[in-house]
Amino acid sequence: MELRQLRYFVKIVEHGSLGRAALELDVGVSALSQQISKLENELSTRLLNRTTTGVTPTSSGFAFLHHAQLTLRQAENAIMAAHRGRMSGYVTVGLAPTTATVLALPLINAMRERYPDIQLHLVEMLSGHLAAQLNSRQIDLAILFQLDGGKRWSVRPLLNEKLFVIAPPHLPQAPRGDSVQLVDLGELPLVMPSAQHGLRSALMSAFERVGLVPNIIMEVDGLAVLMNAVRAGHAATIQPGAAAALVESQLSLIRIADPHVGRRNVLVTLADDELSSAVLATRLVITEVARQLVIDQHWPGATWIEGATS
Repeated sequence: MELRQLRYFVKIVEHGSLGRAALELDVGVSALSQQISKLENELSTRLLNRTTTGVTPTSSGFAFLHHAQLTLRQAENAIMAAHRGRMSGYVTVGLAPTTATVLALPLINAMRERYPDIQLHLVEMLSGHLAAQLNSRQIDLAILFQLDGGKRWSVRPLLNEKLFVIAPPHLPQAPRGDSVQLVDLGELPLVMPSAQHGLRSALMSAFERVGLVPNIIMEVDGLAVLMNAVRAGHAATIQPGAAAALVESQLSLIRIADPHVGRRNVLVTLADDELSSAVLATRLVITEVARQLVIDQHWPGATWIEGATS
């Protein structure tokens, strides 16, 4: 079995077509088909169903895809380590934008100090996209806010965050004071991320619990643009305490007092038996750095979950 055969198989499944995969791989369709046939003969099982409309994996193909993706990823990491003259590895960490504002730099500092030979790659995107990236083995670890059932993941709850209303000063419906109840925010115009964002799902559940529909007038998935819309006075937003670093003095930061309103941060990786030593070390550092940020009160509104370091 050759790595190129695994690469060919994964590309065919991704494109659902031998022809389109051949174009991307810059090989002939006939040569591509021959390599897949050799792979199937070696495994003594059919991996692909070929039809007039395209190509789909068989049940054996789906099972094989999981390990093929992992093998290719590990091979790429080995190549990167070899090119750098190191054996320490390459680790990709996915963070949502609000989490990155508080965790990214302390994590970088800690990794450079403790494991300078690990090449760290930080990916910042919406939590829903991070879950998809984790499943496709494009990233090694991620901090997520909601979990779909049935995934073969290793999950470690880290901390709970309170949510805050961030509002421009002259917005008529903006709450006043240090805290507010969710039931008093029904008329507040909000700019929020789309439904793919874990924060949006948590917020909708919280509003539903008090029998309200939030007044979301705008959806923005980029945190920088979202905060610009708030600064311009178009609407308020609801964000976790991690976003407090983005709040200037001209904006108000008001804690939502309802005990059920918040966001849980969960550190997620693939199953432990699929992780390299570099990933395991990085997971430990993330946990320790996050815990210290909470202890030092550098993660506003965050409460550490006891047992998260075990």
